[in-house]
Amino acid sequence: MKDALKNLKQLTSLDGISGDETAVRDHIISLIKDYVDDYYVDNMGNLITYKKGNGDGPKVMLDAHMDEVGLMVSHINSDGLLKFQTIGGIEARVLVGKRVRIGENRVPGVIGLKPIHLQSARERSGAVDKKSLTIDIGAKDREQAESMVEIGDRVAFEYDPVEFGDNKLMAKALDDRVGCAALIELLKDDYEFDIYGCFTVQEEVGLKGAKTASFQVIPDIALVLEGTTCYDVPDTKEHSMSTVCGKGPALTFMDRSVIADRELVAHIASVAEKNGIPYQYKKTVSGGTNAGRIQVNGTGVKVAVIAAPCRYIHTPVSVIDISDFENMIELAKKVLETIPVSINLYREQGGKTNV
Repeated sequence: MKDALKNLKQLTSLDGISGDETAVRDHIISLIKDYVDDYYVDNMGNLITYKKGNGDGPKVMLDAHMDEVGLMVSHINSDGLLKFQTIGGIEARVLVGKRVRIGENRVPGVIGLKPIHLQSARERSGAVDKKSLTIDIGAKDREQAESMVEIGDRVAFEYDPVEFGDNKLMAKALDDRVGCAALIELLKDDYEFDIYGCFTVQEEVGLKGAKTASFQVIPDIALVLEGTTCYDVPDTKEHSMSTVCGKGPALTFMDRSVIADRELVAHIASVAEKNGIPYQYKKTVSGGTNAGRIQVNGTGVKVAVIAAPCRYIHTPVSVIDISDFENMIELAKKVLETIPVSINLYREQGGKTNV
């Protein structure tokens, strides 16, 4: 698992804001090209890989999205400060004082807010207004700023991965580079059936890449590998803890985008129990995943989500337990080894094939 963790750290160090995933995709290609029979990049930027199986079986799609939340430069002020729009779900309070890097040249900057000494009592006690925030790149005026950045440039958090504490990893973009790193490992093995490993784009802005990727693949079964919400901090009621860090990968019954295939979820849980792999169920229905878009393609796709619990998701300091990441990979491998003999696929009216 050392290679998997190394790959995960490298992936989180790259910038891949929704719609600009090139750097992440190019790095993934360099890691998987020798393990797959074919791969291509579609018009949206999805990386679709193909790995031929050793025999018969269902067509299986494995999905992990490459994009991360971030910002985009929307205006350059006369004083050289940058205004921005958020891409994906980012809470304004997370942005204040954060280091960022902008565009292909990774121009350094910082997101500034009026000093507390100059704020009114109302400003100090109220919510942060994103409209009041700017990015400072050290430019003296608009002309100098325009020589460094352009309107439309993506803005990523400037934070490197750090291992700390009790087997924890802190990094930006763990949602969903943790899934990408897991998928890379899965493509290294051989399976009885055809595998389509899809590294998709623009999940954070509407699950868009998965829709076009699954339309091309038309799978029978799909496993979505994700980083999911984890809120297990002190004073949280047990039923509000969507997942718990360190208790194993999480399985989803339902979220705002999908109702997962119950038979497939039950199979995954059974595989985990038979192999002594810890797992948990996601207790909340917040958020959405690519499973929701994949499920409704073709004649319908049996979908399930295997996710690593991630504290402080959509921030530059997201945290996972490394054991959850490792168990996520192990569980997915065992599931893929057993799918051909355990999942019923309905192929035509009145007929049922046991594959």
